[in-house]
Amino acid sequence: MSSAPLNSKIRVGLLGATGMVGQRFVQLLEKHPWFEVTCLAASERSAGKTYGESAGERWAQKTPIPKNLLDQKVFDVEKDMKAISDRVDFVFSAMSLNKEKVRQIEDSYAGQGVPVVSCNSAHRWTEDVPMLIPEINHEHIALIDTQRKNRGWSKGLIAVKPNCSIQSYVPVLDALRRFGLKKVVVSTYQAISGAGKTFQTWPEMIDNINPFISGEEKKSEDEPLKIWAHFRNGKLVLATEPVISATCIRVPVTDGHMASVSVEFQNKPSRDEILTELQNYKNPIENLKLPSSPEKFLVYYEQEDRPQTALDRDLGHGMTIGIGRFRPDPVLHWKFVALSHNTLRGAAGGAVLIAELLVQKVYIEKK
Repeated sequence: MSSAPLNSKIRVGLLGATGMVGQRFVQLLEKHPWFEVTCLAASERSAGKTYGESAGERWAQKTPIPKNLLDQKVFDVEKDMKAISDRVDFVFSAMSLNKEKVRQIEDSYAGQGVPVVSCNSAHRWTEDVPMLIPEINHEHIALIDTQRKNRGWSKGLIAVKPNCSIQSYVPVLDALRRFGLKKVVVSTYQAISGAGKTFQTWPEMIDNINPFISGEEKKSEDEPLKIWAHFRNGKLVLATEPVISATCIRVPVTDGHMASVSVEFQNKPSRDEILTELQNYKNPIENLKLPSSPEKFLVYYEQEDRPQTALDRDLGHGMTIGIGRFRPDPVLHWKFVALSHNTLRGAAGGAVLIAELLVQKVYIEKK
């Protein structure tokens, strides 16, 4: 990890601190070189309790709750907004509320001069809000300038990460975009932690597969087109290709989303050309030395039985995409499998990386 860009750490608030993604934020930020958690917020049900009291029974991480947070008071994410804003330089949003309520809350924090980096889907399709996978579309942070102008904000902002279901296959396709992406058929096999569950809280998923995840397929088909959008007159224009057909399935795995992908190109590459692109992939933000950026963004496995969820989901501290089995497809051109860690790369870790990028680009600053 690189050293902090400032003399002292940047103060972070967690909105939705007791849920599965909120817990991941707590875990990731415990020893972060730039960020320090100074405020925990959740629903009215948890407000007023200590974090140990409110999150203890639901704690689902392998490491214990950090000692310095056990006795920290949990604030009400709505009622205590002013007190929270005074204690932080920016917030991560991991709230599990209805989308309209989330939009209102995130807008209110940003309006008070607090940058918001969100894992929630509420603002993903807001026209002036960037939806970021930093290694792919880091240039979209320039949309924040338009956002601030539109809303009269000087310090506040909202930036979001995309759905966890697209994190495994979109980076692979992006590395091959020079061949022209035309059609993609993808099936994702998604871990139960993506639903905020463990096997203890969802025993029905033991020895079971659920073929339906509400809303997930549309997100998987549509969100990549915003990731691949381009600027025109200060606005994002969505990509029109590739056409994506997605099936999203819940499988009995704790963490890790696997994708099986078939793709048709405008200019069909050879297998050697594909592997050369993947193996020589240059991470465009590598020179920024962001603490959460993995040593390698994409890793290709030559073994026929890799990547495997249990073996490879933690690659690059859960921030690397594992790829394997590139082979001819008799219907389209090529097919492959890919794996990402859904609560790290796909949720909290991806949001932390976005925040680090915003710090380096001076969109997030100490007050």
